[in-house]
Amino acid sequence: MKNSKRTSAFLAFGISLVVIFLLNFLGQLFFERFDLTSEKRYSISDATKSLLAEVDDVVFARVYLDGELPPDYRKLQTAVKEMLDEFRAYNSKIQYEFSDPSAGDDEEERIKRYRKLTEEGLQYTNIRIQEAGEFSEKVLFPGAIIAYGEKEIPVQLLKGLSGASDEEMVNASIQKIEYELASALKKLITNQDKKIGFLEGQSEYEELKVADLAYTLDEYYTVNRLRMDQQLGALDDYDALIIAGPDSSFDERDKFIIDQFVMRGGKLLILVDGVRASMDSVQATGMDVSVPKSVNLEDMLFRYGVRINPNLIMDMQALPIPVVTGMMGTQARQELYPWYYFPMILPKENHPIVKNLDGIASKFASSIDTIGRKGIRKTILLQTSVYSKLVNAPSRISLNILRQKPQQENFNSGPQALAVLLEGEFESVFNNRMPQQLLSNTDIDFKGISVPNKMIVISDGDIIRNDVSLERQEFFPLGSDKYLQKVHANKEFLMNSIDYMLDDSGLIELRSKELKMRLLDQQKASSARFNWQLFNMSLPLLLIWLMGLALFAWKRNKHRR
Repeated sequence: MKNSKRTSAFLAFGISLVVIFLLNFLGQLFFERFDLTSEKRYSISDATKSLLAEVDDVVFARVYLDGELPPDYRKLQTAVKEMLDEFRAYNSKIQYEFSDPSAGDDEEERIKRYRKLTEEGLQYTNIRIQEAGEFSEKVLFPGAIIAYGEKEIPVQLLKGLSGASDEEMVNASIQKIEYELASALKKLITNQDKKIGFLEGQSEYEELKVADLAYTLDEYYTVNRLRMDQQLGALDDYDALIIAGPDSSFDERDKFIIDQFVMRGGKLLILVDGVRASMDSVQATGMDVSVPKSVNLEDMLFRYGVRINPNLIMDMQALPIPVVTGMMGTQARQELYPWYYFPMILPKENHPIVKNLDGIASKFASSIDTIGRKGIRKTILLQTSVYSKLVNAPSRISLNILRQKPQQENFNSGPQALAVLLEGEFESVFNNRMPQQLLSNTDIDFKGISVPNKMIVISDGDIIRNDVSLERQEFFPLGSDKYLQKVHANKEFLMNSIDYMLDDSGLIELRSKELKMRLLDQQKASSARFNWQLFNMSLPLLLIWLMGLALFAWKRNKHRR
């Protein structure tokens, strides 16, 4: 009997070993992951999987989210770790490490680490931590430095949202983790095979005034400045063209070159002001006069589906400027007042270009009307608040408007569009205008209808312009605001715009990925706190008592038998 039991035990043990061996063998042959969450929280996109398949060397991510963190930031830390683990499941060359730049007691060393991380491109934030009823502040760098070979790039994992709480910012950031990490990975491993041109020749912004965006684009694409000079093949080697704030008219030949560039699939990002207005004049003399501005692209844009109006948008949701309100001894006293001609754009659209973006700064923007065009889909990317007002040019711009409190009933024009995405097959503005001999010229190869294409039209050139120091020949970050001490999302918006038009991998669609955040109802939790504390304390004791009672009953029945 004993031998039979021993044989059965050994047989069961042997079968278990064989089953385990077979499962491991099959696991090496077949790879599959299962995500049972409704929103596929733990699934990565096909675009990300394809990107991971291209990684042939170690990618190392050093994530600066460690140490003592508030609960919201621990959620972000966990989400980043889970995403990196998911990346590593598809490619074992993805490695990572979490560290705390605030670790250690040596303050001088900590400051050196902070300075180094700032120089590498990470932004810090101050957080408050409560311990034993006392609050303390901690410097946090919620980002990562990712290295691949000899290349390193920073990734900002916490995204700012104007007026949002820490919890809301963290939740919005968690939804974008896959996009941020995958975009950084693409930036590291992809060769610069697409070419972008900043157009010159019509008094567009000079190189230093668009340097911040140009340098960032250059990390992903090949970026040049170019002049057409009426040469038909001037744009042949380019995939996208940026026209940034032209101030003089395009001649018909150069306009024809741009038009045919669009017809052949070239992407166009154009930022044109509807009026001329100068803040320098306003600050120097207290007033300026806006006048309509034309660069001879109006008919072309109208044919494509938009019209930039010769007006200025005033918005009660505006950026502040300093205004002298009196004297303190010999010093002028300044206060910040919202300058209604500088709308602060808070994107609310669900499009991947602008979803979850922070505020975008604009200056002297004009409104855009969309025109009905067959086969063209129009998406408004940026628009002002409901408390907007239109002022047709010519008009007087004066600081005196700040002397009186604005009347909300006067700002009744509703939201005004100032950035529009156009997608579809565009009709050439030169249709029915070309002589027959030019239509039959094979060197010109005129096209009247474009291939399926995309372009973005923005009615404010200042959205792309960074501040500069002419004395030092230096530029400041695009969107930086010295009065609010923050950086607006202008550059992120423009980078997303270019990526959306040029990126065929589909990574930009990840910005629209939504995760259901099961947030705690703080008021309900507070009111029910005592009941849950009592339940949590009583339930374990009750279970122990029941288990003891059951054990006592079992032993008593056993002794009776």
